[in-house]
Amino acid sequence: MSFVLRMIAEGEHQQQDFKLRVDDAAKIAKTLCAFANSQGGRLLIGVRDSGEVAGCRVEEEFHMVQCAAEVHCHPPVAFESQVWKHQFLSILEIRVPQSANRPHFLEATHPKLGHKTWQAYLRHEDKIIKASPVQVKVWQYQLNLERSEFRYDMHVGKLFRKWREGGLLRFPQVARTARISFEEAEDLLALLMVWGIVDSTYGKQGHRYGLASEEALDKLEQEGAEAFRWKHAG
Repeated sequence: MSFVLRMIAEGEHQQQDFKLRVDDAAKIAKTLCAFANSQGGRLLIGVRDSGEVAGCRVEEEFHMVQCAAEVHCHPPVAFESQVWKHQFLSILEIRVPQSANRPHFLEATHPKLGHKTWQAYLRHEDKIIKASPVQVKVWQYQLNLERSEFRYDMHVGKLFRKWREGGLLRFPQVARTARISFEEAEDLLALLMVWGIVDSTYGKQGHRYGLASEEALDKLEQEGAEAFRWKHAG
């Protein structure tokens, strides 16, 4: 079996997607952004969802992908390409590395208000999901942009106890337990995720947040935020 057929045999997964053809640059830009914002991945164009090789017009598909990456993704998404042959058919592989410039955004229409907004996306298994505002702040903090200050009080302590007991909390529960605004909850969760104390999971109920390291939480409560800041300084 050839190398490209071995790739196709893996099916669609976290780091691989199939497209028969690219008809809309704006739509394929979502896939590129999701790969760049996640662990990277490859797009095989000219392959049906079933894994059947149908072939593609390489030059046309490449220009559509290039337009998607450079015009519709902000900042632009870097990619590499490779052409594979199966019998007399061509398959275009687009390789997108995990980006050091995360987050990448797409312009989107707000579902309720109707105005234009910017939305980041993630790859989750074989699907594309919207990145939460918390995750966007995590990426921005990792780029050493300005961060919020950590504040510990009795309500944050109650939140930590829930996590120690194994709780997985949705975003509104975090804000309600800590008695803080949604914006403050975004800041708090982003800091705790950057410090390796909390992580997020995604399922039918959306994003939920739980304890990633009890040892790291002990350190935060005993030594304060300064014990973590020096590790993430520019």
